[in-house]
Amino acid sequence: MSESYKIVSDNRQARFQYEILEVFEAGIVLTGTEVKAIRAGKVNLRDGFAQIRREEAFLLNVHISPHQNAGQFFNHEPRRTRKLLMHRQEIRKLIGKTEQKGLTLVPLKLYLQRGWVKVTIGLARGKKLHDKRESVKKREDKRDMERALKRSVQ
Repeated sequence: MSESYKIVSDNRQARFQYEILEVFEAGIVLTGTEVKAIRAGKVNLRDGFAQIRREEAFLLNVHISPHQNAGQFFNHEPRRTRKLLMHRQEIRKLIGKTEQKGLTLVPLKLYLQRGWVKVTIGLARGKKLHDKRESVKKREDKRDMERALKRSVQ
């Protein structure tokens, strides 16, 4: 039986700026208005990152817009720190790896799975400028090849 899920937000910029070494799935502790805003697709993962403090994982700097139909008093702070729900072994593994030089935790996707909000976290190493140029060159070459194939078929 395949698990169905709906992608709410995808951080494509992270795959360009970082080399993703390993991927982890985590749940998020949210308030009711945050869940409603996520279901409406009002999420921005671009500037977000994850951090581990006192053997707990947290998602920082992810912007979830305030819910429109809730009053100002009941609404949430858009960029508040949110706790991630992960297995203890995964967190211990991440503690060791993030202490290595240049490795960071970046949110890649935010999605709904069976009514639960989940996030995919990537263990990443920052790309250098020449690596980014190489990625752009590969992407452009692939696009040119597809165009040439499309023209030859017609």
